[in-house]
Amino acid sequence: MTARTPRTRLLAAGAVLASVSLALTACSSSKDESTGAPNAGATVNEVKADDKLVALVPADIKSAGKLTVGSDASYAPNEFKADNGKIEGMDVDLITAVAARLGLKVDVQDSGFTAIIPGIQSNKFQIGMSSLTDNKEREQTVDMVTYFNAGSAIAVKKGNPDKIDPADLCGKKVAVQTGTTQAQEITDTRNPACAQAGKPGIVNDGDKFDLQTDVTNAVVSGRDQLMMADSPVVDYAVKQSGGQLEKVGATYDAAPYGIALAKGSALTPAVQSALQSLIDDGTYKQILSKWGVEAGAIDKSTVNGAVS
Repeated sequence: MTARTPRTRLLAAGAVLASVSLALTACSSSKDESTGAPNAGATVNEVKADDKLVALVPADIKSAGKLTVGSDASYAPNEFKADNGKIEGMDVDLITAVAARLGLKVDVQDSGFTAIIPGIQSNKFQIGMSSLTDNKEREQTVDMVTYFNAGSAIAVKKGNPDKIDPADLCGKKVAVQTGTTQAQEITDTRNPACAQAGKPGIVNDGDKFDLQTDVTNAVVSGRDQLMMADSPVVDYAVKQSGGQLEKVGATYDAAPYGIALAKGSALTPAVQSALQSLIDDGTYKQILSKWGVEAGAIDKSTVNGAVS
């Protein structure tokens, strides 16, 4: 399974990787230089509040008028910082639309990925919107409202100079983001399989970085031979790399992303209902199309629907 994993400010969106002399910005493939969206000119419905859904919002949140959202802004195209420092991306647009349907604004705050769920538990954030995979382990501590399907994918330098076989990464140098499903995949699945086959494991159990930007940079610079990340992140990074990266193999282990909320939160049914309304009226698909990730669209949002 994937688990909101890595990120990269490199190909994130408008960020230039000076360390590897990348003259890239997300704007290079955009119709609008104000955003890193691949289809920035796409039309998105104006989202208006729905009185029936507004009535589901807990009184204290309704009174405050906003949702505080934790997000690791290094995971383009899902969430990242633009050149002006503003956090944007598919997840940001979706949670902004959900909030608007509930008559609320959003305050999206940059957070380390592994600090998001603890931040929800400590009431620092009301919501975590950061490509978090919905799995049984996470559902023990937070509620998860599903909103997107993603898998894991692998990217290498253009031309695959090291002849990387996605089915056999034994002995390879792999970059991953700390705390992600891909990092867990290495320690729990891939390296035990290497040991069983009598082969050397993935070096260091994977080179782990706090930011996905640094993960991507490690491959572009040649420090690591490949990176493992969520499929929309890998696809976007390849598109934005100016021909320096390519995807190898197919996307695998598809699983849903979830909006994270405090366990048993009275806000959970409001968020799920608002998201479903956006799916039903087409706004959801428009947002995904704007960011070029419509392949991950779902038809029905569920609460705590993980199967593993």
